[in-house]
Amino acid sequence: MKKEEVRDFFSRTVSDNEDLSVGVVAIMTLMKIIEKYEDMTVQGLQKNLKEGISAMKTTDHPVTAINSGCELFMRFITLAKLDDSNFEECRQVMLNRGDIFLKKLQQFRDRIVKLATKFIADGSKVLTHSRSRVVLKTLTEAWKQSNHFEVYVTQSAPDNSGEVMCKNLKAEGIPCTLILDSAVGYVMEQVDFVMVGAEGVVESGGIINKVGSYTIAVCAKEMKRPFYVLTESFKFTRLFPLNQGDLPAEYKYTPSKSRLEERELKEVHPLVDYTPPSYITLLFTDLGILTPSAVSDELINLYL
Repeated sequence: MKKEEVRDFFSRTVSDNEDLSVGVVAIMTLMKIIEKYEDMTVQGLQKNLKEGISAMKTTDHPVTAINSGCELFMRFITLAKLDDSNFEECRQVMLNRGDIFLKKLQQFRDRIVKLATKFIADGSKVLTHSRSRVVLKTLTEAWKQSNHFEVYVTQSAPDNSGEVMCKNLKAEGIPCTLILDSAVGYVMEQVDFVMVGAEGVVESGGIINKVGSYTIAVCAKEMKRPFYVLTESFKFTRLFPLNQGDLPAEYKYTPSKSRLEERELKEVHPLVDYTPPSYITLLFTDLGILTPSAVSDELINLYL
C-alpha cells in the first residue's frame, strides 16, 4: 500500500469506528498492509510496515497510541520467529497471529470495566476528563448495575471533547455536569475520586493523556482524592519522560505543528501532558489493578 492509501484507510477507519481506540485501528491498518503486500520477501514487508507506521503518524491522530500499538504488533506478529520458508505461508502466519491479537485486544476493555465498576459506589461523585471510551463504558456499566452516582466532566479544550462525553453520559441517563477546565479546583472538593483514560502509559508508571490531566492529578493529590487511570496494556510504551519537556514533539503536537521551530512552538497549545506516577493512585488494566511501580515489570513481561 502506498502512503496515501495507508493514511486514507487509517483515517477512514478511525472515523467509521468511534468505539475503537486509535491504537487498535493502527494495528488493523498494519494487518491491511500485510494483506495487500505484493512483493515476496519478509524483509520488504517489514520495510513496508515501517513506512505505513510513519504514514499514520502524519495524520492528526494521537501518535502515543499509534506508537505503542504498532510497537507491540511488530514485536509479536512480524518480528517473532517464523519457521515457514515460503513467503505466502509466512504471510498467513502473520495474519493469523494478527487476528488472535486483535481478538484479545477487543476483550481488554471488558476486563477493565469489570474491575473498575466495583470502585463506583452508590452516591459517588466522579470527575473525569475529556472523552475516554473505556471510562464511558465503565460508567455506563456501573449505572446499569443500579449504582446511582453523578459525574462531572471537564470541557477539555482545545477540542472540547468533554462536551461529547457529557452528551454520551446523559444519553445513558447518567446525571452529568459539564465544567470549565479552570473549575477543576472548585469542583474537586465535591467529588469522591477522579477517573480518566490514557493515551499511553510510560515505564515509570506515569501516563500521557489529554492536556489538563496533569493539572487535575496535582489538584486531586492536594485534596486527597484518588486518581484512577483506566487503560489497556497495549498502550504501555517504552518511554521514560522525567518532565513535560521530555515528551517528544510528535506526541504533543499535530504533524504540521511539530515541524515548527522551538520559538514558534511556544505559542502552540500542546495536545497532551505527562502525569508522573506519584500522582496516580491505581491503574485499572486488562492485566489487573496495578500500582504505578508495577508498570515497569509488566513492560518487561510484554517485551520478553
